[in-house]
Amino acid sequence: MKTLIAMTLLTLSINSYAAAPKTYQVTGPVLEMTDTTIIVQKGKEKWEISRDAAGKVTGELKVGAKVTIEYFMTAKTIEVKEDKKTKK
Repeated sequence: MKTLIAMTLLTLSINSYAAAPKTYQVTGPVLEMTDTTIIVQKGKEKWEISRDAAGKVTGELKVGAKVTIEYFMTAKTIEVKEDKKTKK
């Protein structure tokens, strides 16, 4: 019985871990920011990342500050294209 419980808990923890989205990071100086977005310069590119009140900020966030932002990607829309081979 103890083995069954241990196996169930292990399976649940593995499934929970696998379901978590991959996180990414971007580091650079803050160019602009609002309550809902932050724009960071990474090399020659400007990265615009949305943000909300739930995001944890450590230190003084201001224009010019060098920051590292951890983020994950979320699909807003998904459009499935019909396969040309099956279209008749």
